[in-house]
Order: sequence, then C-alpha cells, then structure tokens
Amino acid sequence: MGALTGFRVLDLSRILAGPWCSQILADLGAEVIKIEKPFQGDDTRIWGPPFLKTDQGEDSNESAYYLSANRGKYSVAIDMASVEGQALIKKMVLESDVLLENYKAGSLKKYGLDYESLKEINPKLVYCSITGFGQKGPRAQEPGYDFIIQGLGGMMSVTGERDDLPGGGPQKAGLAFADLTTGLYAAIAIQAALLSRVSTGEGQHIDMALLDTQVASLSVLAMNYLTSEKIPGRLGNAHANIVPYQVFKASQGEFIIACGNDQQFKALCESIERPELAVDSRFKQNKGRVTHRDVLVEILQQHFMSKPAQVWVERIHAVQVPVGMINNLQQTLEEEQVRFREMVVQIEHPLKKDYVSIGSPIKLSKTPVQYTKAPPFLGEDTDLILQRFVSPQELAQLKDQRVVQQG
Repeated sequence: MGALTGFRVLDLSRILAGPWCSQILADLGAEVIKIEKPFQGDDTRIWGPPFLKTDQGEDSNESAYYLSANRGKYSVAIDMASVEGQALIKKMVLESDVLLENYKAGSLKKYGLDYESLKEINPKLVYCSITGFGQKGPRAQEPGYDFIIQGLGGMMSVTGERDDLPGGGPQKAGLAFADLTTGLYAAIAIQAALLSRVSTGEGQHIDMALLDTQVASLSVLAMNYLTSEKIPGRLGNAHANIVPYQVFKASQGEFIIACGNDQQFKALCESIERPELAVDSRFKQNKGRVTHRDVLVEILQQHFMSKPAQVWVERIHAVQVPVGMINNLQQTLEEEQVRFREMVVQIEHPLKKDYVSIGSPIKLSKTPVQYTKAPPFLGEDTDLILQRFVSPQELAQLKDQRVVQQG
C-alpha cells in the first residue's frame, strides 16, 4: 500500500513537467492512467538517442527521455479529438480524483475537457493545468518551454561564469530546471487539494505556470535584490552570501568547499595549515569574507594548487567541513551512499531483464515507495483499463474506428 493508494489520476500531460508530477504520484501509490494519442503517443517517446537496448543489444523504440518520467503508469491510447474519445474520457473522469493536463491555456474547452465542463459532472475532481505562463495574463496564450522560461525567469542571469572571466555569460541549467520544479510544485498542490477536499467535499482547479515556479525558485537571490535593490549577477560556482563556498582547482582535479559558518572556516584553515587566515580581521566573520571575497579566494586558490584535490578533500573532510569531489554521472551513480539509499533501482521490463532506473528520493517509514511497473508501451494498458468503462463490444468498435489503440 502506498500513501496515495486508492486515488486515480488521469494524466493528459506529455513531455516533462506534467509527467514528472504524475510519476511522483504513481511512486506514492496512485493509479496513474496516462492518456496518449493513438499511434503517436507522448512526444518524448521518439526523443533519442539514446534508446533502451533490448536483451539482444538492439535499440528499442523506448527513448531514455520518455523512460525518465513515466514509470508506474498505465498507458491508454485515446483520440480525444474525436467525439467518442471525449465521451470515453468523461466516463473515466466520473471515477477519477485528479486530472492533469499541460495543453495551451483554454485549448481543451473545445473538447469539453476543460475544468468548468468537467466539474459539472464530477464536482470532487482536482484538475491541475500546467502551462508556460498560466491560465490568465498578457502572455497566457503563448507556448512555454523550459529554456525560454529559464531566460525570462531570471535564472540565466545568475547562472554561469562571471562576465569578466573567460567563458562568462548566461547559461541555462544542465537539466530542465523549470519543468522539473513545476512538476514538483504541481505534485504538492495536487496533494494539498486532495486534503482540502476531505473537509470541503469539493475539488478545485490548480493553475501551475513554469514562469511562476521559476520566479519562486529565485528564492534567496530574489530576496537579495528586493532587500538591497542591487541586481545580482553571475558568480560561476561561488555563493552570493557565503565565502568560501565554491569550486577550487588543485594541482590535480577540482573540488568543492561549502563553508557555512565561522566555526567551520576556523576548522578549514587549521586543516589546510593556514590558521592565520581564521584570525585575520578581514576573514574572521562571514560578513568580512564576503566583502573581501576576491582577496580570500585568491589566497586559497594559490594554496590549493600545491596538492591534488583528493588530498585536500580528505584533510577537510576529517574536520567535518562540507567538502567533496565533482563526480560525473557514472561516479555519482556508483557512489556508495547513493547505492545504499536505493537511488538506482531495478524494475521488471519486458524488453530488458536487468532494466534499471533512478529511484525516488521520498523515504516513508510506513508507506514506502514501490516500483511496480516500468514505463509502459504506447497503449499497453488500453484493454485493461477501458474494460472498466465500456463493454467488450463497445471497445471493439472503438478500436475499429481507431478512437483507441491497444499496444
């Protein structure tokens, strides 16, 4: 039993933000029914290479991108542009708790699948819409893509090397940050709405926008600006409010120091045999270290070039100051702590006996996450799910009309 066992989610979303949200709900035990376009499916199914290799070593049609966000779901292929498909989805809505969609604002109204239409047949429905710019506002009708949102939402103005250094200039995050964080916020919002429904007996419409989430995620840097009225810039791998808190080069390799307080700074200085820095009036307190950032960082950088990164990491780690090497993905996924925390999991997959996936970070003591189903093939579960809602004769007719597809 998962924490959300008993809840049914109709997932009309595709690409990443919506599927990331619904994968979280599936991990927690909800029955997530992924509604896909027949004979085409989620756009990300073809976003490769890489594609999953079968046990015979051949590329399958399952892209790694699609696999990353769709475990634990049931795939039902329904043409919702058809009258018959719309009627079928409405039947499913009657017995569902949540509907998740990420279509352009207002575009589902013509199908009768918008919130106002569906709440008439199921007032308890929690309906979550994910768009780039929200349901209302001067840009509501525009499509929103993660890359654009990272730029508009201020993230790229504070991400990347300093403008006065080689390679300086705006950078997006290495992952689809706005998509992923919007998926997380949407999962939180859906669960909040379900809790609210317990006392009110009513569902509600959740309006999630990538731009809103990106602005909210500016967090400390946004408050720095609102407090000081100084526009923050790019600091590369450094921290705006804490020093030393960045990457340093060594004679071999690079490493990170995240020195969070004055006591840690004192321990750091002793561990690297530079105790005089901890009593220097310029550096003794974090306020001074931020003010004199360039001077202190230059002193430390020159010192760290005398030994390999691994030597410094071992010394600093011994005094319990946060420090670490910079892992590539192979090193990360082979990290002892990552393996112990079961962040790489094996799931049964019909194409690959030793199929592995990234696990969920949610650790619940009484209702733990369970990995019960690999990301489904397109329409894999059409018959299994739709037999609850239509007769065998009706299902056969819908297949003949190509309204639905069994994978």
